[in-house]
Amino acid sequence: MNSTLTIRQNKNHSDLRECHECGLLQRAPPYPGRGSIRCARCECTLHRHRPDSLNRTLALAVAGFVLFVIANSFPFLSFEMQGQTTETTLITGVIDLYQQGMWELAAVVLFTSILVPGIQLTLLLIVLIPLKLEKLPPAFPVLFRFVETLTPWGMMDVFMLGILVSVVKLSDMSTIVPGISLFAFGILIFILAAAQSALDPDIVWSRVPVPARASTPLRPGEAVRTCGVCEMVMPESATTDSHRKLHCPRCGEKLHRRKPASLQRTWALVIAAVICYIPANLLPIMSVTSLGQVQSDTIISGVIFLLSHGMWPLALVVFVASVMVPLLKLLILIYLLVSVQLRSLAQPKERTRLYRITELAGRWSMVDIYVVTILVALVRLGNLATIEAESGAVFFAAVVVITMFAAMSFDPRLIWDIWEKEHDRDR
Repeated sequence: MNSTLTIRQNKNHSDLRECHECGLLQRAPPYPGRGSIRCARCECTLHRHRPDSLNRTLALAVAGFVLFVIANSFPFLSFEMQGQTTETTLITGVIDLYQQGMWELAAVVLFTSILVPGIQLTLLLIVLIPLKLEKLPPAFPVLFRFVETLTPWGMMDVFMLGILVSVVKLSDMSTIVPGISLFAFGILIFILAAAQSALDPDIVWSRVPVPARASTPLRPGEAVRTCGVCEMVMPESATTDSHRKLHCPRCGEKLHRRKPASLQRTWALVIAAVICYIPANLLPIMSVTSLGQVQSDTIISGVIFLLSHGMWPLALVVFVASVMVPLLKLLILIYLLVSVQLRSLAQPKERTRLYRITELAGRWSMVDIYVVTILVALVRLGNLATIEAESGAVFFAAVVVITMFAAMSFDPRLIWDIWEKEHDRDR
């Protein structure tokens, strides 16, 4: 674990770290040969050892890019029912949603399942190949900032769970034939996850030259700033001033002591998500037309369908991801907001852990949106069988996206700011 930094020490600050969860500025020990370095106060992971990071990430990015092209170029799934066949590609569901007037859903699915993985892989190649050749590509800091910004929005693994649920739903009425793209897509999920795990942002950012004033030793009592993107700690005098806004001299990101208007923005997003949560669970998310009969399904009726077919593990996963996770995420965010505004000193480390849950779990709620997308793409047989998305799916997608933005806008360091003031007062 790291030792707490004493600012009065006049040392070079290249080994300084500010925890992005509790705000503690501390001096990192030499990196271990394996394992990770954690914050001395809240136990957040500050650095994880990733051996041969650049070479491994580049190799995985090349393999992932090839698989991505295959996954988007060949048949994905085929639906066979009473002699009629529907063949789909990865983007078919997006096109069908758009044609049904559900452009909001089409945009969310396109962005999270196709655009984000493709852009990430492309940016990794643009960044890592020049680094391998010991060169910096043009606009390097901006490109690599996008790689990290897009990471939470890539949801290929959630999409694969949606495929599994869709196959179970259709197994009684038809035959599902997997295509080449599905196998490429499945392998790509593991390749992209491995690339993200192998990538060490610290090594990449260390290749970017910084002005000499940003790496000079700290003077006693000197104010410092920390970049929220490249995590560089620098004297405040080293930041660049553009129209009275401080910018990081290495990556160009705007510098803020805390996330601007964190409480107000998070409250606004939480209230919006609560408003959308009610119709998302009450209104149907899709309608099924079979032999002239129309049946509408809500999220709960979909869970009941899986239970009635003996798929209780899958039903449990869908219920937790689609019903419990959004609700718990909203309750946790409300609790954190209220505790900060009431200046609570209770269990700051535990509240920080709750915040981590909101960051990690929210994306899995997209599974029902992907199920709707896949079913809409597969079941297009006119009066024989047709599935269409309904308004409940739009509200549910809004809940997932808004709660993700809410978690991103909340600044957990506010929890510790109150604790620090009281701790200093007691001294």
